[in-house]
Amino acid sequence: VETLMGLEIPERAEYLRVITMELNRIASHLVWFGTFLLDLGAMSPFLFAFRDREMILNLLNEISGGRLTYNYMRIGGVKWDAPDGWIEKVKSFIPYMRNQLEDYHNLVSGNEIFLNRVKGVGRYDAQTAIAYSLSGANLRCTGVKWDLRKDEPYSIYDRFDFDVPVETDGDVYARYKVRFAEMEESLKILEQAVEQIPSEGPVMAKVPRIPRPPEGETYVRIESPRGEIGCHIISKGKPQPYRIKFRRPSFYNLQILPKLLEGENIANLIAILGGIDIVLGEVDG
Repeated sequence: VETLMGLEIPERAEYLRVITMELNRIASHLVWFGTFLLDLGAMSPFLFAFRDREMILNLLNEISGGRLTYNYMRIGGVKWDAPDGWIEKVKSFIPYMRNQLEDYHNLVSGNEIFLNRVKGVGRYDAQTAIAYSLSGANLRCTGVKWDLRKDEPYSIYDRFDFDVPVETDGDVYARYKVRFAEMEESLKILEQAVEQIPSEGPVMAKVPRIPRPPEGETYVRIESPRGEIGCHIISKGKPQPYRIKFRRPSFYNLQILPKLLEGENIANLIAILGGIDIVLGEVDG
């Protein structure tokens, strides 16, 4: 809608968007990490991951008023400004989370039982990933360095110095390593964003109470924790869209599952499905 209307988003709102999006990316990967290890039979990583995710949920709850469905962004900006002291809380969270990621590595990444469950399992190459239209870690685990925040920058992502983690083995372990590295890169972005954010300023552009984008159509996409989320929208100049269609990454990423399960056993099914990292709400028709 902002693209159709040609809206210019206020500077402070852009920074608040990036900060909340990257906090959410880490929280999302923590859910994946905890539940993935739980599915493989490890209880402790689940408890640690959800403990740390709770700290992020508290931050998002404080700024948005919601714990699960945050509902913070608005057409033209964000719902309201960050409360007093909120940016400082994010600043203090960053070094804490870095230490936790190191502890996770010490607990899980070198564990012999874990490595036997994930190394060489559910392997595919870059050509297959592209043929199945995979995105996110499911694509980058095959050596394809593609991230919309870098390759087609939106919002203010072009202002930040961060890397796009890739692995080349294309197995469950490669996807695990990519997501871990992505959390570290998100912390880099957060560190820069909380330092650069303007101390004051508007958080909403001048938008009519009932937006009526001009006639036209557009496709806009962003890099979600699970890959590319795209929105194709057609406007006829009315308050309601004439047509709207979302591209949901989990729906596409899941399509490769039957191919990966050929000749596999049930134990590897659990590891392969967990390694894909889906949200069922994106898969429902």
